[in-house]
Amino acid sequence: MDFRVMGLESPLFHTLHRMMDMSEEGAGEKTHNAPTQTYMRDAKAMAATPADVKEYPNSYVFVVDMPGLKSGDIKVQVEDDNVLLISGERKREEEKEEKEGVKFLRMERRVGKFMRKFVLPENANTDAISAVCQDGVLSVTVQKLPPPQPKKPRTIEVKIA
Repeated sequence: MDFRVMGLESPLFHTLHRMMDMSEEGAGEKTHNAPTQTYMRDAKAMAATPADVKEYPNSYVFVVDMPGLKSGDIKVQVEDDNVLLISGERKREEEKEEKEGVKFLRMERRVGKFMRKFVLPENANTDAISAVCQDGVLSVTVQKLPPPQPKKPRTIEVKIA
C-alpha cells in the first residue's frame, strides 16, 4: 500500500509501513537491527487500537472502543508504577457456526489481540484506577493525586549561649 496515494506522507507512516512489511517477508529470518516478531505483533496491535484521552480537574479518562467484548476479554493493568496497559483479544465464534453449516461470505471485522500503553503523568494515583465497559466502550479512570501542600515557613528559636 502506498501511503502517498492516501495523502499520508509523514515519516511515521513510512516507518510503520516498512516495519509491517518486514514482519511478513522475513518472518523466519533473523537480520541485524531487524525488529523481533513480538515487537512487530505488539506494534500492529497498538496501531489498531485507537483511544481518546481526556483530562478532568481530578482525573484522567482513557476511552477505547471494545464492541462485542466481554469483561473477561479485556485486561487493564499498571506496569512499572506509571504505565497503563489495556489489552485483550477479540475472537471469532466459529465453532457454533461450523456445526450449523454456516459459511462466511465476507469477514471484515477485526479479530486478534489488541493493546495500548500509556505513560501516566506524575500526578496520577495508580492506586485509584477504575474501569467500566458500557455499550462497547471501555472507560478507564485514573484519579489525580492532590497537589502538594506548599511548605509553610518554619520558625527556629534562637538560643543565646
